[in-house]
Amino acid sequence: MSLHIKAKKGEIAENVLLPGDPLRARWIAETFLQDSECYNDIRGMLGYTGIFEGKRISVQGTGMGIPSAMIYTHELIKEYGVKKLIRVGSAGAFKPDLELMDIVIAMSASTNSSLNRERFRGADFAPTASFDLLIKATDFARNNNIAFHAGNILSSDVFYDEDPDYYKKWAKYGVLCAEMETAGIYTLAARFGVEALSILTISDSLVSKEEISAEMRERKMHEMVKIALNSF
Repeated sequence: MSLHIKAKKGEIAENVLLPGDPLRARWIAETFLQDSECYNDIRGMLGYTGIFEGKRISVQGTGMGIPSAMIYTHELIKEYGVKKLIRVGSAGAFKPDLELMDIVIAMSASTNSSLNRERFRGADFAPTASFDLLIKATDFARNNNIAFHAGNILSSDVFYDEDPDYYKKWAKYGVLCAEMETAGIYTLAARFGVEALSILTISDSLVSKEEISAEMRERKMHEMVKIALNSF
């Protein structure tokens, strides 16, 4: 076991879904995986392993924010030999053409976090998705008539920004939406030579001020999860 995951060696698959919400991890396991078993409940951060269409898949909650997501990503890679990680999460839209429940596939992740400026002595590292996972995800979505947007997103350290219009500059440069984990996950995947992708569902809009319910955030994101599971 590692510091934050009590699984034994071999209990976690090489392919892992990473929802932020541990209750979404449980919902994914119960809804999509056969013969799923819980391998982790430390700090309530649930993790499961099961079977999806003959493939062994794990799903591990990461909590909110880059630091929390990086703890679980680091331990999954270094302690359990995980090779492919796909974040499945929610995001806030920056663009008027992004509607609630739309899917965004993150090609890259801008960030206002200082994590990589400290690593690279003030320089800007560009956290980027795995090309192979990106192609598999977009091909599956197209072949199954699932609409999606693909592009740059923002991984923000701030959820409640004091400036309600802060998103407009990001939007002007083509950034699609904001969430809080992807830049950290992509950075560690690059560091350790594994594959990572982030697939997001729009749960609220900074443009229209609309939002979905907490229950929908937890349980109503089937298409996003289907894309992710079929991208391994």
